[in-house]
Amino acid sequence: MMYMISFHWDWLLASLLLGFCMGWIAVVSRVRSVTPRWTLILSVLAAVLVALALTRIVPGRFGYWLDLLLLMFAPYLVGCAIGSLLREWVVKRTAPPAQEALHPPLEGEGGSQQANPHEGRAG
Repeated sequence: MMYMISFHWDWLLASLLLGFCMGWIAVVSRVRSVTPRWTLILSVLAAVLVALALTRIVPGRFGYWLDLLLLMFAPYLVGCAIGSLLREWVVKRTAPPAQEALHPPLEGEGGSQQANPHEGRAG
């Protein structure tokens, strides 16, 4: 495994950065989320792939590709998590407070009142 990490470090870094970008975009995305049924199906598929890799049932080149796929999937998921958390944090910090955004202060409630320049002039 260390050989694969040292040999494919650039691809692992690329998958981390790609995951970061996808996580950053995913917070803004307005698509439907994955249904619980599909979540279960994808989780079972991931568990089967990990079991195949750990038991070394898949030999040769395809086993190597399976190991590499799983090895690259881990930094991708980490990048997705980091990107989405950072984007959410940035959006929360730059968004105005909900109360002020919905109900701006009226003239009599406070805030700066500007004097009318035409008030008090006899004309």
